[in-house]
Amino acid sequence: MRLVFADEGEFHAETVRLPADRIDSYDRLVDVLREEPSVTRQLYVDMRRLVSARVVEDE
Repeated sequence: MRLVFADEGEFHAETVRLPADRIDSYDRLVDVLREEPSVTRQLYVDMRRLVSARVVEDE
């Protein structure tokens, strides 16, 4: 998953790995980031700065 954040007028992207079965369990990606316990235990996402989230293929 590719996350893009805005910070004081600058944008930066982070690529994170999430279990595909967990992503498929939710209608929206943002809900996975907010609500999925297996994700929230390992990853903090500042929702105030999150601009976009999208699934990307492994590079």
